Amino acid sequence: MRLRRLIDSLTGRGMRLAVYGANVLLLLLLLGLCLKSLPLLIEHPLVGLLLSSTWRPLSGHFGLRPFVVGTLEVTLLAMLLAVPACLLAAIYLAEYAGRRLRDALMVMIELMAGIPSVIYGLFGVLVIVPLIARLGAALGRPTTGYSLLAGGVILAIMVAPIITAVSVEVLRAVPFAGREAALALGLTRWEVARRVVVPSAAHGLVSAVALGFARAIGETIAVLMVVGNVARIPLSLFDPAYPLPALIANNYGEMMSLPLYDSALMFAALILLLVVGAFNLAAHLVLSRLEIRS
Repeated sequence: MRLRRLIDSLTGRGMRLAVYGANVLLLLLLLGLCLKSLPLLIEHPLVGLLLSSTWRPLSGHFGLRPFVVGTLEVTLLAMLLAVPACLLAAIYLAEYAGRRLRDALMVMIELMAGIPSVIYGLFGVLVIVPLIARLGAALGRPTTGYSLLAGGVILAIMVAPIITAVSVEVLRAVPFAGREAALALGLTRWEVARRVVVPSAAHGLVSAVALGFARAIGETIAVLMVVGNVARIPLSLFDPAYPLPALIANNYGEMMSLPLYDSALMFAALILLLVVGAFNLAAHLVLSRLEIRS
């Protein structure tokens, strides 16, 4: 009994240490980015950096507005494309599909979630970009295909397996008693799914969407390969964009001898971290309200 208590005590302390370590690591990361960004913030006002669209490191101009806007636009576009399709697919797999079909499709979905980002990027270059170029020509909007739309489509394809897989598990976790009671009252299977299952699983579905958003906003290689990487604000879906992760991946390690260049890239990473943190905080508040209502 003493040995079991000792093991239980050590396990509890180890888990607490892991939690504290993760939080300390996050704080150290935030502190490090702040310190590296400080030289840029001393030389240039924060508002000017965020509102300026001029990115000329050789001339000392570090306007980050095109990159922030490009990041938000490509991520929101990806979520708009992915979330409705993923939720409908999850409802079908959880409520309508037979066990054999569901198991087979879930294996494929999980396999897609593990495919490296560069493979999705190559698929985008070889398939998505030419299709968008043809679509733009057909609509009278000439484009090379390397555009905001291409980045959004690739990101949507990448986050779809994650959102779908988590959503299916969440929906299947809803007790069958609620389904049976709703069916006994005369509701159709679709009405049961829409009025009973989805509201009961809302907490987990929000978590699935938040997980997909975190994956989408930080994706680098695949988006970098198809989005165009032009430092200006995209005015349409067929214009090129330049998200913050692509900016950091393209430029870090090059021309670091330029004054404030390294600091500007670290400030871009800090903005990306703060945006992800703000979205996760918003998702946490939504989940808290859902728990209170339930």
